[in-house]
Amino acid sequence: MKTLIGKCAVVSGSGRGIGREIALKLAAEGASVVVNDLDAEPARETVAAIEAAGGKAVACVGSVTDSDFGERFVQTAMDSFGGLDIIVNNAGYTWDSVIQKMTDEQWDAILDVHLKAPFHILRAAQPVISGLVKRARESGDHVGCRKVVNISSLAGVGGNAGQANYAAAKAGVIGLTKALAKEWGRYNVTVNSVAFGLIKTRLTETPADRQGTIDVAGREIKVGVNPGLLSAMEQMIPLGRSGTPAEAAGAVYLLCTPESDYISAQTVVCGGGFNF
Repeated sequence: MKTLIGKCAVVSGSGRGIGREIALKLAAEGASVVVNDLDAEPARETVAAIEAAGGKAVACVGSVTDSDFGERFVQTAMDSFGGLDIIVNNAGYTWDSVIQKMTDEQWDAILDVHLKAPFHILRAAQPVISGLVKRARESGDHVGCRKVVNISSLAGVGGNAGQANYAAAKAGVIGLTKALAKEWGRYNVTVNSVAFGLIKTRLTETPADRQGTIDVAGREIKVGVNPGLLSAMEQMIPLGRSGTPAEAAGAVYLLCTPESDYISAQTVVCGGGFNF
């Protein structure tokens, strides 16, 4: 039996990679999903994949760092599906450098996308969720358990050389998670985070020429991990390999199920057994 029937989920950065797999998984379990990506085509492709499988989804295209995005994201859920039950803050990328070479632009960009954007989305969601809960209680209806899952990283748990900006942002996500779990418990909302280890995505897979880049709002950001380094990293993982986006999505899904209704303020490490 599907576990998320009647639920509405918003998943940032869900046009590609891990976010896409999260959206597909939640939809497969019955949730209606608001899909987001910086670019329209990937978002629409994810929506089309969900609909082709018999699910419900709409796209909310745009940058999570835009000042009005949080309100627009939440309103899309309310306008399209009449509710808001699951929030997954997933959008992000890396822009690495050792600290003496890291620019203010690099620092600000990574903090904005990984920490400030979730803050904006959650701030926009609060009056909507509190209003829904208040109306349900006044009418005597059951107040179901809502879920927030923020995406962190092993870099946020133990740090990582060359990623001072990313590590700081992902550590901040854990702090945000713990604080919000205390604020939103009264609404019967659980707030948890998943810290990913090495997951194979376009940000880690090494292109043939080893000079791969992605375009983020006009910036060309280098991606990929040297094959030798990647192999060495995998040898440190007890399971002996990197994870797949589908496996990463599974960790998020666990915290969206009814079975996790009494789990809050926790960080689940999805890293194949690797830890610091």
